[in-house]
Amino acid sequence: MRAHASVMHLDLDAFFASVEQRDKPSLRGKPVVVGGIGGRGVVSTASYEARTFGVRSAMSTREARALCGHAAFLYPRFHAYKKVSEQVFGILRELSPLVEPLSLDEAFVDLAAADLPDLEVETVTATASRIREEVTQVTGGLSASVGLASSKFIAKIASDLDKPDGLVVVAPGTELDLLRPMNVKVIPGVGPATAERLRRAGIHTVADLEQVSVEELVRLVGKSHGTNLYKLARAQDDRRVEPERETKSVSVEGTYDTDLTDRPLMEQILTRQAGEVAARLKKNGLSGRTITIKVRLYDFTTINRSTTLPAPTDQAGTVARMARSLLGELFTAGETAGGVRLLGVGVSGLADWVQEDLFGDDTDEDAEPDLPLPEPARRPTWAAGMDVVHAEMGRGWVWGSGRGVVTVRFETAETPAGPVRSYAVDDPDLQPFSES
Repeated sequence: MRAHASVMHLDLDAFFASVEQRDKPSLRGKPVVVGGIGGRGVVSTASYEARTFGVRSAMSTREARALCGHAAFLYPRFHAYKKVSEQVFGILRELSPLVEPLSLDEAFVDLAAADLPDLEVETVTATASRIREEVTQVTGGLSASVGLASSKFIAKIASDLDKPDGLVVVAPGTELDLLRPMNVKVIPGVGPATAERLRRAGIHTVADLEQVSVEELVRLVGKSHGTNLYKLARAQDDRRVEPERETKSVSVEGTYDTDLTDRPLMEQILTRQAGEVAARLKKNGLSGRTITIKVRLYDFTTINRSTTLPAPTDQAGTVARMARSLLGELFTAGETAGGVRLLGVGVSGLADWVQEDLFGDDTDEDAEPDLPLPEPARRPTWAAGMDVVHAEMGRGWVWGSGRGVVTVRFETAETPAGPVRSYAVDDPDLQPFSES
């Protein structure tokens, strides 16, 4: 850990939903859910108004509708989110050359590399307050929650303590006072399975975890994970803020309208996805050693299975064979019996070289015969939330569509809440709108 609280973690509050509320005046102060809004959809972001009803990220849209049926359910507009993200990251990079993006809406910033007079608590706190004000101004009203601490681990925890629009500073020397009462799930990597193992061992809080030896933790959760838990329970984190985050994996996945149960069909889907992954690897001059399949079951349980090769590959046939083998293990274990809603293939352990001929050529003699493959679920042509423009009414957004009709609310971020009109889906006066 550092001697000063010079690591800042900034997290834009309910980012996707907040951008939608900014751009759609009629939704301000109302529950908004952004994500896949069809029957197989998953929530990406929920506004704080929706969260009061229990809606949360990664929940099925069906469950979200049951909890908060009066919310506005919108498909994501990534072009809008990317534009806002670039504005925010511009502010952060003016502050410090060391900015580590974690996603479109959050990042670490190393204030030790900023041009500050000192790194005392008062100085870094004033700096964070100024940055939050600039973010709100440049984004047209969005808020950010910020954590300041002596390490990335503690700063990320701090930014989540006073959401939304909060600022929490963890003074050096007080890290363990903050951590000890918290549930062990606050530690990165402690998911449901690890939390259950720790619970069975009588470990519930970070204070409990701190009393356990590294040898016992290794026995409970494995060497790498156990060693990491031992360090983080003691607030030991010396990771640097890395301004350039290299691509760590290349993957393709799809969610399907009907649960998949047929093994040959799923193997063909994996083969097709492996081809797409291999093409992306080759395009970027990359190869990888670890092949992973991602399987999300009918009940939203997600299973990941991986295998690691002795040397990196960029060959579609090799990736496909390994992926089908991993799927076979799941079938043998009976883990896919209830049906699969999402299937994907990824390659990690990336390198910029490949050892030729180690795995043979790119033919795939073991591939199953061609079958009619289902396409992943896709958003409708007139997706709820998308930007449109009408020849007479001007700009607006899709309220909903179906049965040959699209309903539009005509308003923008700069106008009051506007009127609602309905049109035939093939009305030539109504077109998708893009600022690019």
